[in-house]
Amino acid sequence: MFLDDQSEGIAQQLRALARAKDRLQGLLSAVLAIGSELDLPTVLHRIVTTAMDLADARYGALGVLAPSGDHLEQFVTAGLTDDERGALAGIDFPHGRGVLGHLIHHPEPLRVDDIPSHPASVGFPPGHPPMRTLLGVAVSVRGEIYGDLYLSERHDGRPFDQDDEEVVRALAGAAGIAIENARLFSYMRDSAEQFQRLLLPTLPDLTPFSGAAIYRTAAEPASVGGDWYDAAVLPDHACAAVIGDVVGHDLQAAAAMAQTRNMLRALLYNRKTPPSAVLTQLDHTVQAITDLPVTTALLARIEPAADGWILHWTTAGHLPPLILTPDGPARYLHAEPGIPLGVDPDIRRPDHTHLLPGGTTVLLFTDGLVEHPGHAIDDRLAALADLAAAHAHQPLDDLVRALADNHPSDGHDDMAILAIRTPTEDRLDGPLLVEG
Repeated sequence: MFLDDQSEGIAQQLRALARAKDRLQGLLSAVLAIGSELDLPTVLHRIVTTAMDLADARYGALGVLAPSGDHLEQFVTAGLTDDERGALAGIDFPHGRGVLGHLIHHPEPLRVDDIPSHPASVGFPPGHPPMRTLLGVAVSVRGEIYGDLYLSERHDGRPFDQDDEEVVRALAGAAGIAIENARLFSYMRDSAEQFQRLLLPTLPDLTPFSGAAIYRTAAEPASVGGDWYDAAVLPDHACAAVIGDVVGHDLQAAAAMAQTRNMLRALLYNRKTPPSAVLTQLDHTVQAITDLPVTTALLARIEPAADGWILHWTTAGHLPPLILTPDGPARYLHAEPGIPLGVDPDIRRPDHTHLLPGGTTVLLFTDGLVEHPGHAIDDRLAALADLAAAHAHQPLDDLVRALADNHPSDGHDDMAILAIRTPTEDRLDGPLLVEG
């Protein structure tokens, strides 16, 4: 009998050790999971769901405190069924009254076996699913309470215990780091995008042409990039448009991009030579005065012709232009690409021409708009053409925004889009046709 009791005791200890090992492994996996995310809303939701898994809870929520620290300004939930969410439709999320408010004002871990019996309880709103048990733990970021993590109703029906509290407290510590990382990433991404926008120009008045451009930073990493664009109506009344991509995602790439764009604009205003000659002169110039990283570019001139407009263009290893005519399908102008800038300025660059009817949109873009490691580039280019055709008749600002919002790439590179639309016949003026 004694041996049986002793064996049973050893067996219970082994089971407890096994459960502790499984829970520790679950905690480590949870920490890795929330630490791998950089998007703040995703991080918050992942914290809730991983806490639910660790404590085997049916419901979970993370209440984010307002700056004043006395109420909740955001409430991230998980575990509610569609029917339960429907029953709560029209009811505002909790702002920190009752038992939830108790944790706001007393940030020590809170375990409640019967919520309605708690002195701070104020009841649930109509349609709220029944909840009896609660585990609440504060989440701190840089020593300040960021919010509170709430769990309710273990699947086995038992109240939350000390082990649940300890593992959720450990998770909350890692959650604070993950939240801070996500906030820093968001700040860096916003700052990088703002810095990039300051480097890129606001398009000037292109009358009688119309134009629009958009730039988006990469989803990650949060850094400045080398994508750039520019457009201007030149003294000979042609419209010049350029788009380029400096290799790299750092301050050197951004600085090189700014230098290259500024030098090119100066060359455009002082030369009426074909686009290939302008890019060749740019290549010689930048290599003589700066250490330019390899750069792809496409330079175009749109000039008046008897039957509409002529597009003259040359590329330096860049993707082809996409043409959207008023009554035809989207079409890429595939032609000999030439080599990128920064390789060998003495290699000849080809020039190309194409007739454009009035009202045609010329789309120039960088590879971040279409590159996806899971798809061939031709497949992504075809997807972009279909997307552009679907929005071809929209105003240019709406067109470039639609392309950036619904891009066929994986989003892991910055992207730039420049759209120029030729005038229709009723917008032409005499001097332009005579001097052109």
